[in-house]
Amino acid sequence: MESETLTTSSSPIKQTEPVACAGTKRPGPAASTGARVISVQENLVTIEVAEDAQQDPLIKNEVVCILPQRETVQYQERLKAEVLRVRGREADAQVFESTRGVGVGDRAEQTGELLSVTLGPGLLGRIYDGLQNPLPDLSAKYGNFLPRGVIAPALDLEKKWSFTPKAQVADRLKAGDTIGTVPEGRYTHKIMVPFDIAGELELTWIQAGNFTIDSPVARVRDHRGDERALTMQQSWPVRRPLPQKLLEQRHSERLYPDKPLITTQRIIDTFFPIALGGTGCIPGPFGAGKTVLQNLISRYSAVDVVVVVACGERAGEVVETITEFPKLTDPKTGGSLMDRTIIICNTSSMPVAAREASIYTGITLGEYYRQMGYDVLLIADSTSRWAQAMRETSGRLEEIPGEEAYPAYLDSAIKGVYERAGVIRTNDGTTGSLTMIGTVSPAGGNFEEPVTQSTLATVKDFLGLSYDRAYKRFFPAVDPLLSWSRYLTQLRSWFDENVAPDWIDQVQTMRELLQRGNDVAQMMQVTGEEGVSQEDYLVYQKSLFLDMVYLQQDAFDKVDSSAPLARQKRTFDLVLHLINRPYQFADKSAIRDYFVRLTGLFKNLNYSQEGTPEYRELLKKIQELADAAANPKRG
Repeated sequence: MESETLTTSSSPIKQTEPVACAGTKRPGPAASTGARVISVQENLVTIEVAEDAQQDPLIKNEVVCILPQRETVQYQERLKAEVLRVRGREADAQVFESTRGVGVGDRAEQTGELLSVTLGPGLLGRIYDGLQNPLPDLSAKYGNFLPRGVIAPALDLEKKWSFTPKAQVADRLKAGDTIGTVPEGRYTHKIMVPFDIAGELELTWIQAGNFTIDSPVARVRDHRGDERALTMQQSWPVRRPLPQKLLEQRHSERLYPDKPLITTQRIIDTFFPIALGGTGCIPGPFGAGKTVLQNLISRYSAVDVVVVVACGERAGEVVETITEFPKLTDPKTGGSLMDRTIIICNTSSMPVAAREASIYTGITLGEYYRQMGYDVLLIADSTSRWAQAMRETSGRLEEIPGEEAYPAYLDSAIKGVYERAGVIRTNDGTTGSLTMIGTVSPAGGNFEEPVTQSTLATVKDFLGLSYDRAYKRFFPAVDPLLSWSRYLTQLRSWFDENVAPDWIDQVQTMRELLQRGNDVAQMMQVTGEEGVSQEDYLVYQKSLFLDMVYLQQDAFDKVDSSAPLARQKRTFDLVLHLINRPYQFADKSAIRDYFVRLTGLFKNLNYSQEGTPEYRELLKKIQELADAAANPKRG
């Protein structure tokens, strides 16, 4: 089990600059024994604590530093590692760097701290690696090819923030209470009492002004009379849910998701909605459009903060994300999309251990902003690479393997990640949410493999991408016959109140039409058009029309790439009207010609801005064409 020992200090060194594993001048021979490396297997090392060592026992998830003695460098390298398993005086630790030059007998230093991230103002707009090292800062100092073991403070230690107190001297405070705020771009960043505090504290001193994040801004006293200084930063272990103790102590409350996350993607918002604070997954084969879809979701979704975790993806895709996001415009503010975004980068070429940690780093940062009352969206791309990292580590630990050599605890690990999403009523009564959408990359598009199946058993929204639809250039390539959402009925009351009283029933009717149309299409593959009745052929054309004009969107069109919910309803009502109205066709050729022309006009309508002369003209042409088909003699 994870140790309950937390270190949340006001000390600037411990919280923002983990110098325990930073490069320093090479010291002389060790004066004491301590822990030593006794075996090395790729990035997994086994360390042993000497019987006479005067130090604390090893604990699971503790950070240790490996000190290679065989490398000819100017400084002593200190490689960060995390303890995975403890067996008496021995422990297995995964090293977050290459273990080249690490050998038996090398020293290992204990830090007494769990793998943690730094929380405070200045996180937004940053690009980190899986251990919260700011990549642009490291690149500026060391170039594009980073030396092993280098780190940098997660937050700017020199920038001053304008702190405004919200609490007064003699106030009684508890963990998670807000003591003050600072402006972080367009957001109000709440400075909160450290989340691991137990019991009540008395505020004895607080000051306003411009300070760095490691400057004391307040002082509190506990029930024993001990005082501690509070700064604008704190740390939190990434593998433990941030609101865990707040929920246990009833300071915060977990709520039931009761409204949808509006993504402006028609097929998602209408047919397969995901709740704000819910969970979803986007599995699909290579080339099915996962990256484009997740970029559109992160760009247009109605949330306050976006955390993108690039976990084990190809470096080319990650570089594209890093370079494109600063250039994209936030549709809510008109500023840069990076102003509300945090990117965690860990490519497939980086150490496998850091890849595994990156998911937890991103989730913890998302939980932090949720605790301020913001709506946060976390995109994890991809959880398959994260699971593969666990498989590699599990194999080196010689654990009993499960299906396809994944660890036997794969299912519980995936559940543990997605369960950290949700809606929270915070200490001050505001409500925040963390919505998590993970992409899955099953080999060959096989949805029966363990990672996909475990994910499907956990999430409540499944957006399955189809290679066949992607090959036909259907975007999004979400298969409407394969995908599902348990939120559709769960959010019925919200849709009844905010969209239409019979909205869910109408959507279900259109899903049935898609299924019937697919059945006719399968029949025509065997018999041709001649083998089906004119009535069945009309059903097929109606389902194809619905697919072409509503389920698909042009990701590169400035209008069609994002459809607000109000426009979605108007478009859906028009599609429903055109499908349900009675027609009189002479033969199948007339049916095909009509729906081809109707589809062309409707696609142009989707590309047109509402209220423009072009939009009104297209709407008129659609109505005239439909009237002519319903009454051919008059037409």
